[in-house]
Amino acid sequence: MIPLGGPLAAQGPVIPDFGKGSDCVVENRLFCADWVRDNWSGTLQPALVEHVKLTLIAVAVGFVLSFAAALLTHRFRLFERPMVAFAAIVYTIPSLALFQLLVPVTGLTVTTVEVALVGYTLLILFRNILEGLRSVPPDVLEAARGMGLTRRQTLWRIELPLAVPATMAGLRVAVVSTIALATIAALVIPQGLGYPIFVALHEAFKTEILVAGALAVGLALVADAMLVVAERVLTPWNRARRAV
Repeated sequence: MIPLGGPLAAQGPVIPDFGKGSDCVVENRLFCADWVRDNWSGTLQPALVEHVKLTLIAVAVGFVLSFAAALLTHRFRLFERPMVAFAAIVYTIPSLALFQLLVPVTGLTVTTVEVALVGYTLLILFRNILEGLRSVPPDVLEAARGMGLTRRQTLWRIELPLAVPATMAGLRVAVVSTIALATIAALVIPQGLGYPIFVALHEAFKTEILVAGALAVGLALVADAMLVVAERVLTPWNRARRAV
């Protein structure tokens, strides 16, 4: 079993002694604004920043690996089944079990968390990027060949731009799911929004659970909205089509 006492005991949020503090904290009410204010810079903000870092690293590495695998599979179809099978197996492993499998190899480290999070992005990103590349109409590809474009030019000028909507759809799912899964990282390392949640659960302190959970949800919503905007910027032809 992963030694929960290790990372959870290393450092942590300011958990109130219910005999001290404001009336709201002492009575352990649902939301204590004074506790949030007093613990924002020392507890909640660092956890939020750590959560963003964990997510960005995992999605970035997962995207690079999936993009390379999708390009290879698009060129050589025989790689599709092995890649999908591997990614699907990793995706179906429960997060707690995957952490347990990785800890003996990489220890209670950020590497363990990132390897697991990257693994969960592969199936989503790989399939969406590949489907986007394959969704280009045959007549468009024929026209590109008729214009004298090489295979590489066709890929970069035609196929990849037209694959952006499918790719961004997969990226949105991968980012939101990674933000959710990153809360489990607190079982391995004392980082991310999951850490204040787990410590607050131990103390049954409602405010910290509510605020940390709300920050995770808010982070997912903001990230998804930013990706929607990015997709619209990258696909101006879709905006023109909607305007017609």
